[in-house]
Amino acid sequence: MTPIATTADLEVLCKDLASAEFLTVDTEFMREQTYYPNLCLIQVAGPEHEATIDPLSPQLDLKPFWELMAAPDQVKVFHAARQDLEIFHILGGLIPRPVFDTQVAAMVCGFGDQISYVNLVRSITGAELDKSSRFTDWSKRPLSDKQLQYAIGDVTHLRDVYRRLSAQLAKTGRESWLNEEMATLTDPATYQQDPELAWQRLKLKVKNRRALAVLMSLAAWRERAAQKQNVPRQRIMRDDALYDIANQSPRSTADLGNLRSLPDGFSRSSRAKDIVTAVEEGLARDVANVPALRQGQPLTAEATATLELLKVLLKAAAARHGVAPRMIADASDLEELARHAEADTPALKGWRRELFGADALSLKRGELALTLKDGDVVVMKVE
Repeated sequence: MTPIATTADLEVLCKDLASAEFLTVDTEFMREQTYYPNLCLIQVAGPEHEATIDPLSPQLDLKPFWELMAAPDQVKVFHAARQDLEIFHILGGLIPRPVFDTQVAAMVCGFGDQISYVNLVRSITGAELDKSSRFTDWSKRPLSDKQLQYAIGDVTHLRDVYRRLSAQLAKTGRESWLNEEMATLTDPATYQQDPELAWQRLKLKVKNRRALAVLMSLAAWRERAAQKQNVPRQRIMRDDALYDIANQSPRSTADLGNLRSLPDGFSRSSRAKDIVTAVEEGLARDVANVPALRQGQPLTAEATATLELLKVLLKAAAARHGVAPRMIADASDLEELARHAEADTPALKGWRRELFGADALSLKRGELALTLKDGDVVVMKVE
């Protein structure tokens, strides 16, 4: 199989795929050495056609492919779609719609938490995929037949996976559950790379809100530098160094020289002044506008007991409805529920509230009790 490498051939392919009921899509990319992903290969298939596309070919313009992805009447099927959609958003200026993410659908259908493509294909089709080319350098040319066969398998088997999962969702009436998840996945805001929001990716290992204000400014500085130089964030500065600087809040380049998290001589580097400026900006922030720190704060004894009961309730609800527990609520959701009477968490919204959230609130109010019957957890109303 030879990848499509000219715009003319891509136009023919996209014309053939334009009438397909659905398209399965995957990408191969490299970003270990860059901030932005380097798209190296696109795989796409309809019920009757499949092909690989070489976006690195100088004779190819991806415009016909972007137009195909923008068609509103075709379902675009991905597995673990987030990174693929991010690439399309950055390079093509679009997010395909409608999207069907088979990893999310599998969680809704009870296949477990974030099941891998290999395991999902095995569970549904019985096929064993050769993943020996998984960590190949996709930027090198020419690509071998083995690499291309590996790559195209990521969309050909996806056809059967999609048919099975979509049928199961229809049978159980859970299409709306998946649609709620896809709404977030296809929201452009999900892929915003605003430097001012970069702090939200960090673990917030800071001692107070003033230090958090500094961390917010440092994270924004690092994000802008990484974007400008097109290098990974950690290449600019490691997370641990950001935490150290935020907590110590050095006011001069000389002060930076006293931090063990920074290499010798860093205080004399060109970045030292930028960091001091970012620290000053953070210290000048109005602390009242800085989020309250909760991470790392211990739960009260009552909240700890509540958390343990919520974990049991979640597992029972997941088992009863055949849904992966993490799909309903993760650890942070449960902690928020344990801390607050009416937490702002996805577990209390939409279908999650119906399956678990409403019972969680009733349990906290003492209106429900948990007991065992034949080895299964049973939820009972308290009279």
